[in-house]
Amino acid sequence: MSTDFDRIYLNQSKFSGRFRIADSGLGWKATASGGSAASQSKAPFLLPATEIYTVQWSRGCREYELKINTRNQGVVQLDGFSQEDFNLVKNDFHRRFNVQIEQKEHSLRGWNWGKLDLTRNEMVFAVNGKPAFEIPYAHINNSNLTSKNEVAIEFNIQDENYQPAGDEMVEMRYYIPGAVSDGNEEEMPKKEEEGEMVPKKEEDENENVEKESKEERTMAEAFHEELKAKADIGEVAGDSIVSFQDVFFATPRGRYDIDIYRNSIRLRGKTYEYKLQHRQIQRIVSLPKADDIHHLIVLSIEPPLRQGQTTYPFLVMQFQKDEETEVQLNLEDDDFEKNYKDKLKKQYDAKSHIVISHVLKGLTGKRVIVPGAYKSKYEQCAVSCSYKANEGYLYPLDNAFFFLTKPTLYIPFSDVSSVNISRAGQTSTSSKTFDLEVLLRSNRGFTTFANISKEEQQLLEQFLKSKNLRVKNEDKEAQERLQSALGSDSEDEDINMGSAGEDEESFDEEFRASSDDDDVAEEYNSDIAASSDEEGGSAERPAKKPKVE
Repeated sequence: MSTDFDRIYLNQSKFSGRFRIADSGLGWKATASGGSAASQSKAPFLLPATEIYTVQWSRGCREYELKINTRNQGVVQLDGFSQEDFNLVKNDFHRRFNVQIEQKEHSLRGWNWGKLDLTRNEMVFAVNGKPAFEIPYAHINNSNLTSKNEVAIEFNIQDENYQPAGDEMVEMRYYIPGAVSDGNEEEMPKKEEEGEMVPKKEEDENENVEKESKEERTMAEAFHEELKAKADIGEVAGDSIVSFQDVFFATPRGRYDIDIYRNSIRLRGKTYEYKLQHRQIQRIVSLPKADDIHHLIVLSIEPPLRQGQTTYPFLVMQFQKDEETEVQLNLEDDDFEKNYKDKLKKQYDAKSHIVISHVLKGLTGKRVIVPGAYKSKYEQCAVSCSYKANEGYLYPLDNAFFFLTKPTLYIPFSDVSSVNISRAGQTSTSSKTFDLEVLLRSNRGFTTFANISKEEQQLLEQFLKSKNLRVKNEDKEAQERLQSALGSDSEDEDINMGSAGEDEESFDEEFRASSDDDDVAEEYNSDIAASSDEEGGSAERPAKKPKVE
């Protein structure tokens, strides 16, 4: 005969269910009435009696909690019990499984300093010998040494079976002072240098420095290594399907070793390590860099990777264009034939960017996005431009704009309302470039790519129109409006200017003639007066000098 309890929550889930204790083990099933369809269709949870290791009873967020440490399945938390249920649960566990229930009291001091203990299935932070909180290893996704004495722990928010009731904490940091000595290395005998004597005091100091550097490490480093081993963060290196060594990443910048597993990817660098699930990869983009030397592989991640306050929604890998890689998948023949025959190749010998894109495509099921029909004036699939203060390259793909490298921007054409082409300015330098302003739908603002060469304007405009995008050329529209407004006036003005030119020419001739007469009159003033007196005021005008053009 089993013992049942209603309104019990499994692993802090949103919805309650029925908990059952039987001779064969434990069971929990979501309540059929109420709740969402997802909770109703959720498979029941079963735990065999042989998996029960230790059991604790303590005050929880919903009255009282029963915590079960299993042998191979981590921690199981069941809360929602009343205080009166304790004796019934205690007697059942003792009678059916011969397991004693331990009562635990939590520390309520609210201190943020205490002692960390890595138990079988969870990490416990204790204050004055009482646990303040516990974190199951299954909820830990990653761990990094952020400084010499600080360890950052990232929590797993990608587990589909884990449905928290409210907001979640995504990261926690511990400051762990002090150092620990390994004590495993033997003292090395002293060496005498040939041909010269080394003072004993100086030799002892040098040996002490070497001894400290070899034998001592910080407590934070020791805790970090132990947590990785206990929590089994990521699979071990031997379980990886394929590995790529020393791959350069433009974002996050540095060189990382890539270990690709069945369901996740591990990036191991000198300072930081990252882990992402295959289902986090939304897009795989393979693009040649405009320098004709490198090739880029971009992974779009949702939710993005985190490092402190910095998020990385895109991972940008850079390879030499002609670099080749030869790898063999770490898979058994039966496993390969059954699960990966149609997705992957057993052995690769090709260019590095082709190999890694094909492996990621096969494991994630996402297609690889490559450049489309657009070609610039120089037969490239990108144009040089700048976004705010950052210089980069804009890739007009078949379905989206893609800007690389920092920041990496992806704008699908389905989100674009219209595209405006405008001048960057009126100076001699800026008149050779133009701006491409991308307006987004639903009043989500705009994105401007500036300083694009004028030589690319016509090709880019034709390509965007071929994709049924609304393209506005502000300079062309302003010029057309000006011509339509002043078109008739300009014709009349041309006619008037011609007649004005003729009048001006005749006026110049009369003006020059009169000025010549004045000059002659001034020069021969006495002769003119004499002749006018003799002939009664009529004097013959001297011949005009020929006009010299």
